[in-house]
Amino acid sequence: MKSILLTLVTAFSISSYAQDASSIFTTGLEDSQRFAKGYLQPGSEAIGHAMNNGWFNSAEAKSFLAFEISIIGNIVQVDEADHTFNFEASTTGGLSYADGSSIKSVASVLGTVDPDIVMEYTITEPNTGMTETIQITLPEGILDKNINNVPAGYLQGSIGLLKGTELKLRFLPKIDINDRKFGVLGIGVQHEFTEWLPADKLWPIAISGLVAYTKLNADYNVDDVLNLDGVNQYFQNDTQTWLFQSIFSTKLPVINFYGGVGYMTGTSKSDLKGTYIVYEGFGTQATVEDPISVENEISGVRATLGTKLKLGFFRLNADYTFAEFNSATIGLNFGFR
Repeated sequence: MKSILLTLVTAFSISSYAQDASSIFTTGLEDSQRFAKGYLQPGSEAIGHAMNNGWFNSAEAKSFLAFEISIIGNIVQVDEADHTFNFEASTTGGLSYADGSSIKSVASVLGTVDPDIVMEYTITEPNTGMTETIQITLPEGILDKNINNVPAGYLQGSIGLLKGTELKLRFLPKIDINDRKFGVLGIGVQHEFTEWLPADKLWPIAISGLVAYTKLNADYNVDDVLNLDGVNQYFQNDTQTWLFQSIFSTKLPVINFYGGVGYMTGTSKSDLKGTYIVYEGFGTQATVEDPISVENEISGVRATLGTKLKLGFFRLNADYTFAEFNSATIGLNFGFR
């Protein structure tokens, strides 16, 4: 998961693409931002769906101070269409495809294309009218291959509060691996409506609603990655989502079935921070501060079906979610009701 959160680093050409990284900045902020937004969108959406899986495994709210600790893992499926996106040559001139095309299907952060796609940026010297053309090889996805699945995992705790109300906390501690830092924090409230109905004692069925907020932070020091002169160079991602979910389930002693329909919405903001000295053409350089900032919207309707096995304090659940990015989730749960 951490690699996907750091996709913008690859977009600006790790190691062997160092000269192209400088060239991408040279093309101007408008084209650079436009490319980064399209490149990151499929990854942002996949992460958004992964962040919102596993919030529930029953519509039945826990009784007062009853609790459950869960280890949740899920995997999001990536369709072939999300391996690429359509990128149009600059409408204001300057940035064009080397083969003369006006628009091409290029690799997203989750995919690859073959052969490499080359663009050209033409710089005009204002005093002499002379031109210089720089070639830019567009980056592939983060693994230089098509990614078909995106995994994620969390620790989660739930506790019963007032009548029919349950508080949930989701946590992935901020981890530092080779200057890559990332972490997740979420909070949710679930309320069982059937607690207020007389039929609650007659039918083994529960109906509830859930509202959950999840925030993911990641940053990565890129001073030694982009090979561009400058200081304090790092990539930063901030993804925030809201989930509004209806839930239904059976209320049986051992094996139960659950499901629901929900709506997810949020944003994923990616920034390339720091000072960069880049080539401007004709032997000149320029200093650029915080050159890239893009925000991708995340939203979608989702439907979930699952089952839960309860054996004393141990519970095991598994479900499948149908959405723009389908996903499967499994949870190991320990608790006292």
